[in-house]
Amino acid sequence: MVEVRARRAAAAVLAAAAVLGSGTACGVADAGEESVAGADRLVIGVNADQPGVGEGRGGGYEGFDIDVAKEIARRLGVTGANLAFKRVTSATREKMLGNGDVDLVVASYSVTPERKVDVSFAGPYYVAHQDILVRASDGAKIRSIHDLKGRRLCRVRGSVSFPRVHDEQGIAALPVEADGYADCLTDLVAGRLDAVSTDDLILAGLAGKASGSGQRLSVVNAPFTDEPYGVGIRKGDVAGCEAVNKAITEMYQERTAPALLKRWFGTSGLKITTTVPQFEGCV
Repeated sequence: MVEVRARRAAAAVLAAAAVLGSGTACGVADAGEESVAGADRLVIGVNADQPGVGEGRGGGYEGFDIDVAKEIARRLGVTGANLAFKRVTSATREKMLGNGDVDLVVASYSVTPERKVDVSFAGPYYVAHQDILVRASDGAKIRSIHDLKGRRLCRVRGSVSFPRVHDEQGIAALPVEADGYADCLTDLVAGRLDAVSTDDLILAGLAGKASGSGQRLSVVNAPFTDEPYGVGIRKGDVAGCEAVNKAITEMYQERTAPALLKRWFGTSGLKITTTVPQFEGCV
């Protein structure tokens, strides 16, 4: 997706790495690949089923992640018609990055050791926490992760949220398959699920959407993980990763990121962190 200017930037980085020697390479993976640093155009992968975070509306997209993606692109010098969004899902993010269908992914993309095998991550731009969403009428029954034992819990294909409960925490919840969190919300409201467990920003958005339709849901407020939201980038694009990290740092220094968090989640009751997260490092 990236254009001619990206090739020049990649070539410069590779030349510098060659001078320093193979043991200190800090550029893109190989000479035939391009970096998002200095790109003329960008296609960014985003979610379309997470209200408040990334949602498809009116032929476009809106949410916290969408605004973050726009800010990062702007600070990389890409705006207007040169910036496009493409829908990704938890199950397609790695493949679409690897195929070159998207240049970056900003889609509540938690950084994990397993994902870092195939994808590089800039950031994180925020650290969320996994929590639980239930019908308000069930609030007294489900107060922590331990109360999910034997209960129907949404499992989104490609997401790490259900394995965090079932495999890592050893809670014998009953999986109900879904393609995305919009399906989880529909099933929870309809009584086909007992709970949804994923990042608190996503849960807050789902609860807000349900309340707009007269449905009362509540976040349990019993967080049990840290979920660092990274910007997915092609493996080995160190120059691009460093450029995105610079953009994220500027967003916090200039108070842009805290303003976006307040805009989308200021009335949710969640405790929002407004300081720049500790970066993973570009490798």
